[in-house]
Amino acid sequence: MSAPFGIDFGNHNTVVAVAKNRGIDVVVNEVSNRATPTIVGFGQQNRAIGESGKSQQISNIKNTVDNFKRIVGLDYGHPDVKKEEPFFTTKLADVDGQVGAKVRFLGKEETFSSVQIAAMYFNKLKSTVSKETKLNINDVCISVPLWYTQQQRHAVADAARIAGLNPVRIVNDLTAAAVGYGVFKTDLPEDKPVNIALVDIGHSAYEVSIVSLKKGELKVLGSAYDKFFGGRDFDYAIANYFADELDAKHKTDVRSNPKSFSRMLASAEKLKKILSANTQAPYNVESVINDIDYSSSMTRDQLEELVQPLLDRVNVPIEQALKQSGLSKDDLDFVEVIGGGSRVPSLKERLAETFGKPLSFHLNQDESIAKGATFICAIHSPTLRVRPFKFTDVNEFSITYQWDQQVEGDDDHLEVFPAGSSYPSTKVITLERTGDFNVSARYTNVKELPAGTPEEIASWKIQGVKLADGQSTISVKAKLRNNESGFASIESAYTVEEVEVEEEIPYEGEGEKPEDYEPQYKKVKKLVKKDDLSITTKDAALPQDKLNEYFEKEAQLTSTDELVFKIQNKRNEIEEYIYDFRSKLDGIYAPFVSEKEKEDLSELLMNAEDWLYDHEDASLGVYTAKYEELASKGNLIRGRYQSAENEKEEAARAKKEAEAYQKFTQKLQEQKKEQPEEPKKDADGDLDLD
Repeated sequence: MSAPFGIDFGNHNTVVAVAKNRGIDVVVNEVSNRATPTIVGFGQQNRAIGESGKSQQISNIKNTVDNFKRIVGLDYGHPDVKKEEPFFTTKLADVDGQVGAKVRFLGKEETFSSVQIAAMYFNKLKSTVSKETKLNINDVCISVPLWYTQQQRHAVADAARIAGLNPVRIVNDLTAAAVGYGVFKTDLPEDKPVNIALVDIGHSAYEVSIVSLKKGELKVLGSAYDKFFGGRDFDYAIANYFADELDAKHKTDVRSNPKSFSRMLASAEKLKKILSANTQAPYNVESVINDIDYSSSMTRDQLEELVQPLLDRVNVPIEQALKQSGLSKDDLDFVEVIGGGSRVPSLKERLAETFGKPLSFHLNQDESIAKGATFICAIHSPTLRVRPFKFTDVNEFSITYQWDQQVEGDDDHLEVFPAGSSYPSTKVITLERTGDFNVSARYTNVKELPAGTPEEIASWKIQGVKLADGQSTISVKAKLRNNESGFASIESAYTVEEVEVEEEIPYEGEGEKPEDYEPQYKKVKKLVKKDDLSITTKDAALPQDKLNEYFEKEAQLTSTDELVFKIQNKRNEIEEYIYDFRSKLDGIYAPFVSEKEKEDLSELLMNAEDWLYDHEDASLGVYTAKYEELASKGNLIRGRYQSAENEKEEAARAKKEAEAYQKFTQKLQEQKKEQPEEPKKDADGDLDLD
C-alpha cells in the first residue's frame, strides 16, 4: 500500500506529513525531530543530508549546500542568483545553463544542478517517511512559494521524479495551509463564506493570501509576497551588528571567514528566539575567530531599531493581496499567522497594526502547510476516501497563448488565463487552420514578472491537420489548460467539420404534448469532432533523457551512501565488541577463562583495535570477516558464561519450585490439624457416645 504524503519545502527546515490511520501525522526524522534541516552535504565517502548534514555543516562548510530552495530551477544568469550568492558557503556554478553548486565530493571536484540537489533532499525525505511508516512512498504533494514561476515549479516536480516520487500536485504554501484549515475546522458556515487573511513569514520570504472559506469549499481571492523578507534577514541583521562590534574591538574581519560567521549566525538565531519571550538576551560565541570567545547582549528594543527597515515593508504585500482580492481590511473576519519568522514580537505588532485587528494563531505555525499538502495528496489517491473539499488557487501572472497566423485577418494570440483568475481552469479555442501549426504560451506582462523570468512558458507543435479536396481551411479546437499545479498546457487538439443534422423543434403548445403530436424537425449545422491531432510539448521541464540521467546518478549515489552507512555500522560494531569484551574479561567473564586464554584474548583485542586504526577504509566484507573472527573466539567464553548463567537460573528455578512445594505441603498439614476429629463408630456403624 502506498501512503500519500506532503512536503512543506522550507528554506531552513522542511516538514513532512503522511496520511494514515484515518488521520494526518507529521513524520519525525531519525533523531525524532519534527522538522528536518534543508541541507545537503558532500563528503569524502558519502553525502550527509538533513540532520547529518547540519551536524557536519561547520566542519564541512565549503561542501555543504543550504538555501537551495531559493535558486532551484533558475538560470545561472538570473539576477536572483547574484542576490542569493552571499547566503551560500559553496561556490555556485553553471550547469547546462542552470545554477548549481561546485563541491568536493568523493575526492574530486563535482558540480550538481540545483534540481539534482533538491532531488537528493527529497530522496532523503522519502526514505525517512518510508522507514517511519513501513509503507511504500510514491505520491507526493509539494508546497512552494507564491513567487515560484512555472520554470521553478517544473524544477521542483522534476526533482521529485528524480527522487522516485510522483508529484501529483505542486501547490502554493498558503493554499495548502488554507486547505488544512478548511478541512479540519468544524465550525465553518455552510452558506456565507468567511474571509481570512493568511500570513506566512518563513526563513527567507513573506507571503499573504486572502481566502474565502465555507464548509467543504475554499477560494483564494488574492495573493502577494516579499521574497526578500524572512527570518534569515533578522538573523543577518543581528549577526552583522555583532560582527561590526567584534571587528572594531579585536581588529578582525569575521565575515571573511565562513565558519566563523556561520557560528555568529547560529548564535543570532538563538538570541532572536530568546527575545521573542524576554526583553533582553545574551549573545555568546566560543572561539569565534583567532581563539576569541565573544560575548555581548541585545535588548528587544535594540532589535526593533535594528530591523526597522524590514518592519517598514510589512504593509506592502498585505495591501497588494487585498487589492487583488477586491476586499478591504474591514471585510476580513480573521487574520491567521504562521511561519517561524513570525514569532518576533515587533513583527507581530506591526502585522496587527497594518490589518487593524488582532492576530489569530489557530494553525500550527510550523506544521499546517505540510498537513494541508498531505490532504491534497490524499484527494488524488485512488485508495483513500477523504471528505469532499473543493478549492481553487489564483494566478499570479497573466498567461497569453499565441499561434501561427495562417489565415489573414485572424487574431494570432489571446490572453487566456489573466492574473487573478482561478485555476485549475480550462478554455477551448477554435482556430481556422491550413495545416500543421505551432502554439506558444508566454507571460502577458513582462514588466510585472520578477526580474530575469523568461517570457516564454512553453511551446507546442500540433501535427496531423489534413484538408479535404477543395478545402482551403479546417477548424481546429484546442483545449487549453492551467492545471492543478499551475502549469500551462494544451490537453488536446482535434479537427472539426461542419455537418448538417436534423434537430427536433421544441413543442411550444400549452400543456403536455398531445398523443397524436408529430415532432417537427429542422436542419442545423454543427461542428463535430473529426480527427485527433498529435501534440509535441516543449516546456521548462527537463527532457526525458536528462531526467533518466539524473535518476540513474541519484540511484548510484544512494547505493554508495547505503554501503558507506553499512560499513560505518559494521566498523562501530567491531569497536563496541572490543570495548565490551575487554571490560567483561576483567568482570563477569573472569571466572570462565584461564590465565592463558585471558592473555591470548587480550592480545587479540589489542591487535584488533590497532587493526581498526590502520584500516579506516576497509570494505564491508573485510570488516564483516574481522567481526566474525573476533566473535568466533569470544563466543566460546560467552558460551561458558551463558551456560553457567543458565545453570544458575535453573537451580534458582528448582529451588523456588521446591520451596513452593514445601510451603504447599506444610499448608495442607496445617489444614488437617485444624479439622475436628470425627466421632468413632461401633461395629454396627452406630455412633459411640461414651
